[in-house]
Amino acid sequence: MFIKRNLTALVATLALSFGSQSAISESVNAQEAEAMGLKISIEAKNRDTGWLDNTSNMQMILRNKQGQESIREIKTKTLELLDDGDKSLTIFDKPRDVKGTSFLSFSHTVGNDDQWLYLPALKRVKRISSRNKSGPFMGSEFSFEDLSSFEIPKYSYKYLGDETVNGLDSFKIEQYPVDENSGYTRRIAWIDKAEYRVLKVDFYDRKDSLLKTLAYNDYKQYLNKFWRADHALMTNHQNGKSTELRWTNYAFKTGLQDADFNRNTLKRAR
Repeated sequence: MFIKRNLTALVATLALSFGSQSAISESVNAQEAEAMGLKISIEAKNRDTGWLDNTSNMQMILRNKQGQESIREIKTKTLELLDDGDKSLTIFDKPRDVKGTSFLSFSHTVGNDDQWLYLPALKRVKRISSRNKSGPFMGSEFSFEDLSSFEIPKYSYKYLGDETVNGLDSFKIEQYPVDENSGYTRRIAWIDKAEYRVLKVDFYDRKDSLLKTLAYNDYKQYLNKFWRADHALMTNHQNGKSTELRWTNYAFKTGLQDADFNRNTLKRAR
């Protein structure tokens, strides 16, 4: 009887020990996945640092569920800030009903971004509140939140493994927004191993259902260092709509200054 009781106790002790070691192992693996996800994201950010400023022309193509299109012609200007998020100015040229509309965004590494939209028909500048940043930008499938620059402190990270995207070996990284006002519970990004370019992003809504997918294509290198896509497609899986972006005439280090990005420039932006 004594031997039986001790054998039972030994088995129970071993089971508890194994369970404890398993939990510790899972915890270590989780920490390693978080560290790996952060490391990859930092490397991707660092590789796209030092371009100072850029300008481009952009065509935005809105498509409804039936495939009907609406095309807009846009100019973009961006200023890189090494001690904070980037500043950007988006100016609509065509069609006539949106001509003169401009959007100014100050991204921040910590805290809420500052964003303003100038509507010429109303002759007023509208501030976009942090609670409304999940809303659609100018009827597109991009939200105001999507237009902020990517900043490391805005997310926590988890490395999910490796996958092939468009024939390229890629890291698969899960990103969890820190901001409670984010329209997303998480994002999954695929970053190619060779150049650390973002190839695809899946966005999950507040119910943790797949909402949208953003795919980047036709990357070109500028200044022998910086990669930019010529084409992007945001597909909304829930409403069947999509928004396509096509960029041309990229220019870097054009001499843009902080003074080119303020609320006063919105009304006279060209």
